[in-house]
Amino acid sequence: MQDYALTRDRVEHYFDRTATKAWEQLTQTEAKVSRIRQTVREGRDRMRTLMLSRLPEDMTGVRVLDAGCGTGAMTAELARRGAEVTAVDISPQLVGIAEDRLPAALRPQVRFHAGDMTDPALGRFDFVMAMDSLIYYRAADIGAILTNLGQRTKGGVIFTVAPRTPFLMTFWTLGKAFPRSDRSPVMIPHALADLRRHAPGVLRSVSRVSRGFYISECMEYRP
Repeated sequence: MQDYALTRDRVEHYFDRTATKAWEQLTQTEAKVSRIRQTVREGRDRMRTLMLSRLPEDMTGVRVLDAGCGTGAMTAELARRGAEVTAVDISPQLVGIAEDRLPAALRPQVRFHAGDMTDPALGRFDFVMAMDSLIYYRAADIGAILTNLGQRTKGGVIFTVAPRTPFLMTFWTLGKAFPRSDRSPVMIPHALADLRRHAPGVLRSVSRVSRGFYISECMEYRP
């Protein structure tokens, strides 16, 4: 998974050194942001709600991996339902923000970790949630990630990808024409059929969220 490792390192560099402040502001509900970023914030809120709707309301004792926890919004919602959450992100800076934001009453239910979301040492789970944390990877890498996580998950992996729409394909094609001097990662649009070729098991689309500049598709995977 050489491509995976290279992309993972690029994502870590970007979120841990370049975009930490912007991401912290975007995910802080009361902070003022531009109109474009507001649509992204609203789109992410809708997607989080959609993903959570795939899980039981009462998750007491249920083990969940929040793979790519970012600043911790999904982690907090899972813990409020009673889940035992392992929250992992490649960016130590974002993990630190997530820890600071988590209400004190929920902290006994959450274990934070800065590192690779595919690390087997994280343990076994009932569910995995991966919101917008796979959007920078190629189909073969996503298939390998799903296979890895699926082997250690009983209830399935709920994740998002950038869907292969005309708008996103144009954005992606133009992005490849310019050098990435800031080492910022570029999301890669995917079609369900392409992902199925790389992920042995049951892979299905749930629904798509489109709000301004935020376009993302929720999927479920079971080995």
